[in-house]
Amino acid sequence: MSNLIVHGGTPLAGRIVPSANKNAVLPILCATLLTREPVRLHGVPDITDVKKILDVFRSLGSSVEMDVKSRVLNLHHRDTHFDAARDRLPEEMRSSIMLVPGLLARFCSARIEDDVTGCTLGVREIDPHVEVFQRFGASVERQPDGLVLAVPARLQANDHWTDYASVTTTENFVLCAALASGRSTLMNAASEPHVQEFCAFLKLLGAQIEGLGTSRLTIHGVERLGGGEFTFAEDFHEIVTFLALGAITGGRVEVKNSTPEQFPLIDRTFAKFGVQIIHENGWSRSVTNGPLKVKEPFTRNILQKVEAAPWPYLPVDLLPIFVALGVKAEGSVMFWNKIYDGAMGWTSELSKFGAHAFLSDPHRMVTFGGKPLHAAEVESPYIIRVAIALLMVAASIPGKSVIRNATPIRRAHPQFVENICSLGARIEWVDSE
Repeated sequence: MSNLIVHGGTPLAGRIVPSANKNAVLPILCATLLTREPVRLHGVPDITDVKKILDVFRSLGSSVEMDVKSRVLNLHHRDTHFDAARDRLPEEMRSSIMLVPGLLARFCSARIEDDVTGCTLGVREIDPHVEVFQRFGASVERQPDGLVLAVPARLQANDHWTDYASVTTTENFVLCAALASGRSTLMNAASEPHVQEFCAFLKLLGAQIEGLGTSRLTIHGVERLGGGEFTFAEDFHEIVTFLALGAITGGRVEVKNSTPEQFPLIDRTFAKFGVQIIHENGWSRSVTNGPLKVKEPFTRNILQKVEAAPWPYLPVDLLPIFVALGVKAEGSVMFWNKIYDGAMGWTSELSKFGAHAFLSDPHRMVTFGGKPLHAAEVESPYIIRVAIALLMVAASIPGKSVIRNATPIRRAHPQFVENICSLGARIEWVDSE
């Protein structure tokens, strides 16, 4: 594990070009297993989860050529092989479950490891994914170290209505349906920007998908997919994070943003903390007039609220970023995570900075901001954007702070600390003893 040393109190200023969205990159990498033709991807981030999937591809005999400097990846799964009894998928990485559809389509067998996990965001069940695989005709056998899945031949199209709008479940359904025989329909589909980007990639390869950006997807299965060349968009998570870093430190940060049409609700959420977001000429910037201050609701006797849920709500992954603004801004805010239970239990770490935050229940937190804050040593749970939120608070406070176990940041954001330092921050990685 690695720690971050943060010398805070410096207003950050400058321009940043974000990396691609991990949540688009990983499912698209998994989708490449569906084709035997060459694929070229531009803007692939140099992060640990990408490296793990590429290592799996290499172990299965695929051709993998990654140029880290140019971020160009060439993949060719022409000679790929798989044996469910011998080959293993990455553990401790939630996205590895999206390798299953490609393996079922290519080899009629796949496996799910017992240790398929991601960030510690409460209970993250695999049952919705197993149900999807079964609906496409897969049998499931429980073994001591995981589940082995098999199909007798081609995947069979079906109609499905999910319990909730799960991103990964939606992507697994689309992956299965792309080469299944017949027409498949998914109701209550997730529609996040990265899901739309994922579907756009599959359409580039020849998949027939209708309903992008909506909660109903219709997929007409095709016999085979082709190859192609694809460029990733900027990660809206990074865009928001750098804008928030500018705001919380009282600086001026501009971030490249080619999709401002996705930001109206995010912009309004920033406004609740006295931050104005301006989009001009492909760039976005945050503007503040003095110290951050929570906007008072017109309704008397209620708290200002930030509610996060599946798109088109505010994305739940961004909630910790706004919690950081909440402990800094004068006023009180209730934060409501409508997806994960237990993902808000880091108030004790915020209190080490002198912040006042109260955990109402496993889904809701109230911040009482504007209190005097001081540098501190805190420990991050294994949640990517909680580690970033703690870094944000530290960056806004004069003095030396330590974010222990900040390694999750590296799972999603390449050169993240280097980018912040280019804005004037004094931050460094230090290996823990």
